[in-house]
Amino acid sequence: MTEVEGKKEEPEAAKKIVHTYPLIRHSDMAEEMKGEVMELVVTACEKHATNNELAARMIKEMMDKKYGPSWHTVVGEGFGFEISYECKNLLYMFFGGNLAICTWKCS
Repeated sequence: MTEVEGKKEEPEAAKKIVHTYPLIRHSDMAEEMKGEVMELVVTACEKHATNNELAARMIKEMMDKKYGPSWHTVVGEGFGFEISYECKNLLYMFFGGNLAICTWKCS
């Protein structure tokens, strides 16, 4: 660490990057659908910031209404997954730093 004007500076590699904007990790949706789903996810996560279960339920119900059943949604931190899904119906993204959202369709 180096001293600059009496303050210690952390090396670049040690700094933690926090994303406050939606960050898509993987998606095979059409661009128009992806944009609409991202907006829905952001709205649900902001409305239910303290309750991931309610956010997931809101996303799932809206996706079922708009794109037909049966959609599944996971909202949380620190989870892994392996799923089977219909092609062109998967979105995996991060929002607000460490909140991960995965939504997919599987009949």
